[in-house]
Amino acid sequence: MYPKINWNYIKKYEDINFYFWKGISKIEINRPKCHNAFRVETVKEMIDAIDICRDRRDVDILIITGSGKKSFCSGGDQNQRGLGGYLGKDGIPRLNILDFYKKIREIPKPVIAMVNGFSIGGGHVLHVVCDLTISSNNAVFSQVGPKVGSFDGGFGASYLARHIGQKKTREMWFLCKKYSANEALKMGLINKVVPQNKLEKTTIKWCQLIQKRSPMSLRMIKRCLNAELDGQHGLMQLAGDATLMFYLMEESQEGKKAFLEKREPNFKKFTKFL
Repeated sequence: MYPKINWNYIKKYEDINFYFWKGISKIEINRPKCHNAFRVETVKEMIDAIDICRDRRDVDILIITGSGKKSFCSGGDQNQRGLGGYLGKDGIPRLNILDFYKKIREIPKPVIAMVNGFSIGGGHVLHVVCDLTISSNNAVFSQVGPKVGSFDGGFGASYLARHIGQKKTREMWFLCKKYSANEALKMGLINKVVPQNKLEKTTIKWCQLIQKRSPMSLRMIKRCLNAELDGQHGLMQLAGDATLMFYLMEESQEGKKAFLEKREPNFKKFTKFL
């Protein structure tokens, strides 16, 4: 049995829909006329939404998707592309989608890409940086940068290669071929393929299963998996969460209490783990 889902708006935006239901948040790119391509304003809204998800204690997990049944995200809106990046309403060129990719990596909660159609270019990288990807059977995956004079040498290259290997990554970028959902599943690019009419319900079931798991365990395993690829920044986040866990222990509390009480701390009473 699939759950009955009743999404409620968290906040209304121009380019995205931002919903909440029973501990699950959903960011939905809502630009179907251009296959849910993002512009500078779209990304600003997504960054604002994911920051809200991070700060709200009632949000356990986040879904990222696109509106409609044809496209997840087709990358940057080429109509908005100028010299040096995509032009916002202020006329300044930006590549702020990179900031959103980092936000997905940094949020200490699982993020699932719910791919409901074309996942192309920067939209393909978007699903790659998510923790999990569940796809409809009509989805299409492709990197098209070299066809439009662009490339992603960051997560779209190195992290993609961690998923599918160097040879397949070079094939995706050099040939700019399209791959079906089943081909993507076979190469390890995504986690699951389902019929489109079961996509959201299946994703919700995965979310509900994850919600039964230890939040701290999920937080730490995400940090550990990210740390290898994210360099010093990843180690900083992992170390920060280790500090958070230590703050919860009596040994750490003893140090704080001793300082406030102006006495020497008694750390000898605590067990030394071997």
